Parts: sequence; structure tokens; C-alpha cells
Amino acid sequence: MFANRHRRIQWLCDLVKSSPSATYTLRRPFGAPQILTGNPNNVQHILKTRFDIYTKGDFFKSNFYDLLGNGIFNIDGENWKFQRKVSSYEFNTRTLRKFTETVVDTELFDRLIPVLWESAQKKTVLDFQDVLQRFAFDNICKISFGYDPNYLLPCFPQAKFACAFDEAANISTKRFNSPVPIFWEVMKILNFGSERKLKIAVSEVRKFAQKIVREKKEELEKNSKIDSVDLLSRFLISGQCDEDFVIDIVISFILAGKDTTSAALTWFFWLLSRNPNVEEEILKEIGGKTKAPVFDEVKDMVYTHASLCESMRLYPPVPLDSKGAESDDILPDGTVVKKGMRVTYVPYAMGRMESLWGEDWNKFRPERWLERDPVTGKWVFVPRDPYAYCVFQAGPRICLGREMAFLQMKKIVAGVVGRFRVVPAVEDSFDPVYTSTLSSKMEGGFPVKIEVRAEE
Repeated sequence: MFANRHRRIQWLCDLVKSSPSATYTLRRPFGAPQILTGNPNNVQHILKTRFDIYTKGDFFKSNFYDLLGNGIFNIDGENWKFQRKVSSYEFNTRTLRKFTETVVDTELFDRLIPVLWESAQKKTVLDFQDVLQRFAFDNICKISFGYDPNYLLPCFPQAKFACAFDEAANISTKRFNSPVPIFWEVMKILNFGSERKLKIAVSEVRKFAQKIVREKKEELEKNSKIDSVDLLSRFLISGQCDEDFVIDIVISFILAGKDTTSAALTWFFWLLSRNPNVEEEILKEIGGKTKAPVFDEVKDMVYTHASLCESMRLYPPVPLDSKGAESDDILPDGTVVKKGMRVTYVPYAMGRMESLWGEDWNKFRPERWLERDPVTGKWVFVPRDPYAYCVFQAGPRICLGREMAFLQMKKIVAGVVGRFRVVPAVEDSFDPVYTSTLSSKMEGGFPVKIEVRAEE
């Protein structure tokens, strides 16, 4: 574990791929053994068949409680069911979909495209990962709070809340990956080192969220007829008034939307730069959609959708997910699970398994998701088994924001690819390193030069 601490995700992937059943029991020097799996039958068993016994577990909750509190990503049972039910209703409203579409268009055409255009004119190098993270942060704050942090501006301002959120997420993840958990527990008691930094960062995050919640309450009290479509307003209108509860929900939504779409798009544009044939097919598809494709047009971007799925197969925004076993069990491949053990499925490894994707698993090939309609000759998207491709989880905890994420990503692809070439400002031999906290990143950023695409 120590020798591979700088390539932890890749090492865990190697362990899973080297096992005949794609399942490996890691016996750690401290703490209970951990089971790692990339077996789709096991994943279905964990996420669906025995969903009742595979919970977030005390280990996960204790590590992330300071940041996530009792938000939807850190709880089980009746509290989770309640938040899921309310969230599910809000995510499925036509009003929110339209609001999201408007927010993305505004951020895309008023901020992202002008930033890229200016960079192209001045021939500067951008960290495209940072640009996309800023874009995603503005978007999720507008959708969640109805608040604009103005994080994506040409001067690239520092947002205290965004920096605090990143630090809190990074330290919480280090807690989770620590081989000797008692170290951080002692530091927390002593208010020392990284735990002191975490306390300060979380305080900043919650203070900011609390300010937004209180301002939104006042806004709604002054004008009960206000046409509020952001998620926070909708939760408050539906009767969720406990302040800490609402703050936890808001923080969870930011976690879900801030880095996941930006991570997916960072790797997508990297792969696109290395596969000009795919870029050409996307250009054909978005031909008349560079203005502002509406929802129905976005749905028709089948090849782009397949390309995004293929990118996330190789570089999933969340590389692994852990559950805690509430009772003894046996997985479908015969692996024995004891009460209290952590069971982790690894989407990063599953996207790299020859048994699931064939000999060309290491190729970026969107066509593996498509087939031709025998009548029209057009591409038709063919979904994969959700337990073999569990990038958005599966079963009762499947991601509620999946459709919203694809809407955002396809709009960005249409807006950017139709106007610019995103050219990596690196050596041809450059091999980016996939790293992860709560979501994945390209280590050291993604330096690019922006070139304006010549009109036909």
C-alpha cells in the first residue's frame, strides 16, 4: 500500500484485473479486510439484490461526516429514502430541466466561449481542467442556490468557498484512504495538522451555504409568488425548513455537480485531441447545433452521447465506491463477506477489463455503444448492462442527475467543438496521470491552446 500510494487507483485496478473472478480481498495491517470487485454479478448483488445490507456504513459516514453531515450521499435508511424521494421529484420537473438548460446556455455563451475566444486571439495557454471546473461550479451554484459566484471570468478570480470546498474534500478523502485511521482521529481531538485545516475549510463551506439559505428564505418570505426554480427554493417551498438539513442537502448537490461533469469533460477533450476521427464524426453531428441546441436536439446527439460514455468508461468521474456490510454474506462469485467489512466496486477497473469490453478495451471507440438502424441507416445508441458500466451507480442509488449531466455536457461539446480546436500544450509523449479525491482529476491540470475552427 505504501509503495503504491502515488498510484493508488491504478494499483487497485491491477489487483482487480489480476484476479480470475475480478474480486480481491485486501487484508490491511490495521482495520478490517476490504473486498474489491469488478465483477458485474457482484456489483448487481451489492447495489440491487442485497441493497438492504450494503449501506454507506459507519466507516464512510465517520470519514465524511464533517463535510457532508446528513446529506443524501452520507446516509442510509429512512432519512435517505426521504431525501431521495424529494430530490427525485425535483429533478424530474420540466421547470428544473428548462432552468438548467437556460443556466448552461448563459454560462456557455456569456462566459466560456468568450474566455476561449480571448485565449485563441492572444495565443495563451489555459489550464482547461481549471476552466471546466469553474464553469461547473458556476452552473451548480446557479442551479442549486439561484446564486452566481462569478467563478468563470477572464481574470480567473479565487472564490473562497470553492477553495475551501476543494480542501475539505481532499482532506476527507485522505482520511478515507488512511491505512491507520486512528492517526487522523487523534489529530482531530488535538485540533492539529490536516484536521485543523479541515475544520477551518468546513466552517467556511457551511458559513457560505448558511448565508445563501438564509437569504433565500428571506427572499421567499418577502415574495411568496416568486417564480423560484432553483433546487434550494424548491426544497424550501416544499416545507424543508430545518437549516442544518437544508445546508447538508445543498453541500451534497455541490459535491455531485461541481467536479463530476468537469472531470468527465476534461478527459473527453483529452481523448478527442488524440482521436481526430471521433472529432470529425462529432463535428458532422453537431453541424447545425452550435448556436444553442435545445433539449430535443441534444437528445438526438447520439454519437456525442456515445463518445461521452466511452470517455467515462476509461476515465470515470468517480473511480470507486465503497459500501459497508451490515451482516455476513456471500457474493455470487463465492467471496465471503463478514459483517463490518468494506466492499468496494471499481468502475475504473471495470472499464479496462477485456472480459467486459473485448481485446480493444484500451481503444477510444464510441462505435462500441452504437448500431445502425436498418431502415434509416442512422446511429442508434445501445446502452450497456448498468452493473458492468456503473459510472452513475445502479439500482436504488442510481444518480438522479444523470440526465442533467448529459444535457450539460452535450451542450458544452456542441458549443466548444463547433467553434474551437482544443489542442494540448504538451509533448506528444505526454501521458496524463489519473488521480482522484472524491472525484477524478488530471494530475497537474490540462494545459491547452485554443484554436478558432475555420468556417467551411
